Formats: sequence, C-alpha cells, structure tokens
Amino acid sequence: MANETIMIIEDEADIRELLRYNLTREGYTVTEYASAEEAQDALKKRLPDLILLDLMLPGTDGFAFCRSLRGTERTAKVPVIMVTARDEDADIVAGLEVGADDYITKPFSARILAARVRAVLRRRAVEPEDASDTLRRGPFEIDRTRHAVTVGGKPAVLTLSEFKALELFVRRPEIVFSRYQIVDVVHGEDYAVTDRSVDVLIVGLRKKLGKHSDLIETVRGVGYRMRLG
Repeated sequence: MANETIMIIEDEADIRELLRYNLTREGYTVTEYASAEEAQDALKKRLPDLILLDLMLPGTDGFAFCRSLRGTERTAKVPVIMVTARDEDADIVAGLEVGADDYITKPFSARILAARVRAVLRRRAVEPEDASDTLRRGPFEIDRTRHAVTVGGKPAVLTLSEFKALELFVRRPEIVFSRYQIVDVVHGEDYAVTDRSVDVLIVGLRKKLGKHSDLIETVRGVGYRMRLG
C-alpha cells in the first residue's frame, strides 16, 4: 500500500470527495482545501508528497498558485498534477509551463487518476538529489561524464542499464526501489518489462560488484535497495 500524503486543492466539495475517496482507496493519506490560500497556510506546517490542483479556484487561481510554488525554494520540488475541466491545448500548455508535472481533465476515471499519481510519484522518487558529475559513496565512485565506475578502487565495466541502476542505488542509499521505478530510470517511462528482466539486470550488476555485491539487497515483494550504512 502507498503511504504518501496528497494535498487536494479544489473548491467543489463533490469533486474533493471523489478525489479523496479514490486516493484513500489506493492507500494515500489525503488532506483537502477549498482554496489556494487555505493550502498555503497548511504548506507552512508540512509539505505533501504531491498536490492535486484545480485551476478555477476562488481568489488565487491554480496557475498563480503553481507559479508561486515553483518560485519558492521550500516548495519548488513538490509534484503538482492539475485537475480541471479546462481541456483546451492552450490551458494544458500554460499549466505545464508554470511548473505542473501532469494535467488531468474532468471528468476522469479512477484508474487514470491512480495511474497518473503513481507515475508522478515514481518519477520524483528516483530523481537524483544532486546533479554533480562525480558521485562518491561507500566503495563506489561514479563519473557520469565519462560513464566510468570504480568499485573499491578498481574499475568496473558496466552496461548502460547497469550503470543507471547503480547510480540510482548509490545516490539514494537505504531507499527501496520497486522494479517499476528501476525501469523508469533505466529505460524510461512506459517501457514494457517483466519482473524477471529486472531481476536478471540486478544479477548481472551484482556479479560485477564482486565482494561488494551484497550491498544490493532484495526486499521481498517490493524491489531492491543499496545498503551503505
């Protein structure tokens, strides 16, 4: 089950209820607000993992609210999905240009909503915390510009997929990544893959890590993580 917190900003009570019902069924914790101003007050106390934002709000509209989020360092990286009845191309483009991560038009299906939310959360979960060219942690040194890896001071020859997977693990140690998240990083979104193909990738990577192979742990029923503690 999911455990992320999702903030809903929607002035229509029935739409808020529909969103809340579908998201809580998926296991998310939901907070609801009828205006951008109410949401801004809540954001001062705690940041959600994702915001579902209506465009046509009383007072500050969704465009201005999203622009404000992206212009503030503390909230700049909070994912935003706009949910609105405005489905003109110009509105969609404008929403994306002010910083929305995705755009869902009303009416929407529960399955589409859940899929879009999962996709945005997966993307944000695997984004690197820093974009430096050289990453050094534990026995690993990863040079992104030269596509070079050393393990315990010795060079390791990795495929592109293995390189991307190792970088993901080393950048975010102790975080458990699902097979879908690993695929998003290695191959890009919507790439067709089986659980077995991801497992084969990890087996190959472990072999090339030698005595450090056990740093990649299998989390049964979930995926994999890197132990560097």
